[in-house]
Amino acid sequence: MIPHLVTVRHRRPDGRQRRLYLPVLPVLLVLSPLLLLAVPAGLAACLVTRVDPVGALHGVGQLLRALPGTRIEIEQGRTAVLVSVR
Repeated sequence: MIPHLVTVRHRRPDGRQRRLYLPVLPVLLVLSPLLLLAVPAGLAACLVTRVDPVGALHGVGQLLRALPGTRIEIEQGRTAVLVSVR
């Protein structure tokens, strides 16, 4: 199952919070023309580094399936960022 929503929450040093909700499917549709450039570049990179392209594609698929439920929290001083993938 691919992720549906990515939530980014940013706490500023003054204590105010800002939330950003990113739906994955519309963002993917907008960025899909770049995918046409990324696929040949990825294949070329696999050939140069002698990595099996099918194995690399399988690894990317496993990574995408593991993303839902991921939470990344970064805090430094009074500033904090939380990224949640649902």
